[in-house]
Amino acid sequence: MTEASFFKLITQQFDDALPFVAYRKPESKYLHSFYQEEDTVHHIKDFTESGFAFAPFDNAQKASLIPDTHHIQCEYGTASISQNASDIVLPEEEVFQRNAHIELVQKAIAKIQEGVLKKVVLSRKRTFQNSLSNPIAVFKKLLQTYPTAFVYVFYHPKIGLWLGATPETLLEVKNRTVYTMSLAGTLKYAPDAAVSWGSKEKEEQQLVTDTIASRLKPLTKDLVVGKTENHLAGNLLHLKTVISASLDESNVSLQDVITALHPTPAVCGLPVEEAKTFIIEYENYDRSYYTGFLGELNLKSETNRSKTRRNVENLAYRSVKKNTHLFVNLRCMESTSTGTQVYVGGGITAASIPEAEWEETQYKLQTMGKVLF
Repeated sequence: MTEASFFKLITQQFDDALPFVAYRKPESKYLHSFYQEEDTVHHIKDFTESGFAFAPFDNAQKASLIPDTHHIQCEYGTASISQNASDIVLPEEEVFQRNAHIELVQKAIAKIQEGVLKKVVLSRKRTFQNSLSNPIAVFKKLLQTYPTAFVYVFYHPKIGLWLGATPETLLEVKNRTVYTMSLAGTLKYAPDAAVSWGSKEKEEQQLVTDTIASRLKPLTKDLVVGKTENHLAGNLLHLKTVISASLDESNVSLQDVITALHPTPAVCGLPVEEAKTFIIEYENYDRSYYTGFLGELNLKSETNRSKTRRNVENLAYRSVKKNTHLFVNLRCMESTSTGTQVYVGGGITAASIPEAEWEETQYKLQTMGKVLF
């Protein structure tokens, strides 16, 4: 399929109010789309289904699926564009919004000092009045601006319209190997400046890494925790640690692994249930699909046995494998009739400074703001 035909199809899906998702995986040259010819909401029951998963932050709520019945792909050749997010001037926010977030961070620090929490991830959303009448154009801009991110546009008339460019993998399962990552800590990127991480960011990253490793260990074997590295996502730097392990799918299901990982402490906090309770009580809004997860679920790939093998009977043998690659829904926006909501957040620990946490959300707003203005 040509690139023009690809965009024509997903544009028609949106115009006809029919469900679809279009996406590009990090540093890939291919675009993919799954779409429906009816507007049924398909819910995931046990993660044995195949298609594109779209799950909310609250794991007590149902995840949805666009089945793999209709799938197209094309090669995408548009060059990336470079734009300094600091050049983007967003409309100023009201003082009460700043004060409300700072007060929320102060409450969280107090809970941490009391010993109730070790960490909690607090978020907020900002509404811009311009609703996305042409989401495909914004999707194209995201593709050009963030070549190293998982970039997507998801639309279902009964669920909503979401777009994003997320840097974080929740889970990849390939050839019976599980890959995940811990991603925490944030610094504003400056090309000529030396990178210096503070104790707050290092502590936050270690908490996330240790928790993910401890959750995976009972379900897997040969667990390997990689070296922590700097990871550039747009105009922001993060600390990233890749974690891998072997999975025995005859004893452990994909659902078991997803349940163990989601929500990660990178988007919720520690202990998870206490942090989730604090978030639901004090954030004063429904995160919905922000900090949920999305991506390819049990997609089948077929491999032919090599023709160089001596046993001719084996030439007819084909191996069918299932691959899953899910991402955390960060750096995202939701378009509604009232405008476009951009979601941002940050991890709070005992070392957090409330005013600095507010500034961090401002940096993150520019990531999505640069494609809206």
